[in-house]
Amino acid sequence: MAQPKSRLPLILGLTVAGAGGYYLYSAGGNPRVAEKKFEHDAAGAGAMLGLTSSTKDTKKGGEVLLKEAGTKLDHTVDTIKADLRADTRKFDQKVGQTMVEAENKAIELEKEAAKRFNNIKEATRKDLSQTVDSFDKTVERKAAEAKNGLSSWFGFGK
Repeated sequence: MAQPKSRLPLILGLTVAGAGGYYLYSAGGNPRVAEKKFEHDAAGAGAMLGLTSSTKDTKKGGEVLLKEAGTKLDHTVDTIKADLRADTRKFDQKVGQTMVEAENKAIELEKEAAKRFNNIKEATRKDLSQTVDSFDKTVERKAAEAKNGLSSWFGFGK
């Protein structure tokens, strides 16, 4: 079996069980008498240590502590809200800046693509024009040769 990391719970549990056993044994096995004896001893120990006070003082102290805790909690919540608002503003600014950068990059890429397209279109137009001119010349030359060839068959040519 694995060893527990801390033995404190075991020690506290054995102490409580031992104290309960002591009070139950000294009360002769009667749990109600043991409980009354424990409460009496606890009240006596508290009075010796100065931990007990009147109910009115305890209630007033509790109210003061609750007010202080409430004030601290409100302050903490307000601080967290302010931090979240500031972080949200920073995030919104960063997103806005990134959007502007992305739009500028898209415009730049669009211009570059249009320039490339126009260059390719112009090169293709030139190549096509040269090819058509070459084809036209070839057709004219071959047509002239064919005309001469036909004319010579019928005796009209050279």
